[in-house]
Amino acid sequence: MADLAGEGTRAEGGRGAAGGPGGVVGSEGRRPGAGVAEAVRRGRSSGRTVGDMRIVIAGGHGQIALRLERLLAARGDEVAGIVRKAEQADDLRAAGAEPVVLDLESASVEEVAERLRGADAAVFAAGAGPGSGAARKDTVDKAAAVRFADAAVRAGVRRFLIVSSMGADPGHRGDEIFDVYLRAKGEADAYVSSLDALDWTILRPGALTDDAGTGLVRLEAHTGRGPVPRDDVAAVLAELVDTPATNGLTLELISGSAPVSVAVKSVAGN
Repeated sequence: MADLAGEGTRAEGGRGAAGGPGGVVGSEGRRPGAGVAEAVRRGRSSGRTVGDMRIVIAGGHGQIALRLERLLAARGDEVAGIVRKAEQADDLRAAGAEPVVLDLESASVEEVAERLRGADAAVFAAGAGPGSGAARKDTVDKAAAVRFADAAVRAGVRRFLIVSSMGADPGHRGDEIFDVYLRAKGEADAYVSSLDALDWTILRPGALTDDAGTGLVRLEAHTGRGPVPRDDVAAVLAELVDTPATNGLTLELISGSAPVSVAVKSVAGN
């Protein structure tokens, strides 16, 4: 089943977005992320140098985040993932990331900023999770994203990525859980994009799947609806995080025909 991004709300009638930890068997019996290496191999140009960035990821135990952590660690970046539960730490270590236990719903901006100091980039990939109510859409998908952005500003971390959702809109109408979710995501996006102290990029994936990544995507301001494997979302994030020329862009992402590196260079104007 495909889910609308980000990693927040279980699909309701085919409309929702799915989140949660790794370890769920994908559509072909593989663990999430099993196709990440293939997605990167097929989707990126050869000859990439080993990374040397420190990147902090909020929602570090989410399905996209775990894939992203594996990619960044494999290329030589130093990665930290913020998680709510200490028992999630081993999964992050297995992905090559440093676990940081902190509840973004209750932490102060200064407490979050302390974990961000010294980082080269921050990625917000958290979501309220499947089955959560309207209140947690506000406290996680909106308020935690705002807090993480404010903390990045305080810590002096300029590069900032946020995993949003296709259809996110602060003016979205409706009272269903998914309506609240899209409104919360849209409000978070609007807040992040208002901060001159951040070099932000907003990524809005289409319907998320656990299919193996192909490394072939469509990445544009407006793509229209469509599916995209979580593997490929992670590969695009890994490419975007050190492509500052995408600063100030809100991008939609679905499966397509362009290799990831080509797609990112295209939107960056290269």
